[in-house]
Amino acid sequence: MEFAFHIAKALSVALFLFYGVSCLFAQGMKSEFERFGLARYRRLTGALELLGALGLLVGYAVPLLGFVAAVGLTLLMLLGVGVRIRVQDPFLEMVPAIVLLLVNAYLAWAVWPVLQASMG
Repeated sequence: MEFAFHIAKALSVALFLFYGVSCLFAQGMKSEFERFGLARYRRLTGALELLGALGLLVGYAVPLLGFVAAVGLTLLMLLGVGVRIRVQDPFLEMVPAIVLLLVNAYLAWAVWPVLQASMG
């Protein structure tokens, strides 16, 4: 399980760093957020993605922060899937958000026992 955890975390960190920077600076993401009717949330979304990726990294030293970051990114992707459903995107366009939702839910689940052990 430890190998899968590190691979999942590396995948999530890399993708959220990429998507976070894209949200902040890429014209394509600006157009997507306009299409979603959420243009005013683009910068916030990008910042949350970058902070989540950094939180996952810091989670190696501070498991609570890694847990909070994984839960936050899971919720962010749940909202992302909801938006994709609302705008009636094809399923294949939802797959990245679904995968990242599942990856981050797994990361939160995997860290939970570590948190419980450290608290009591």
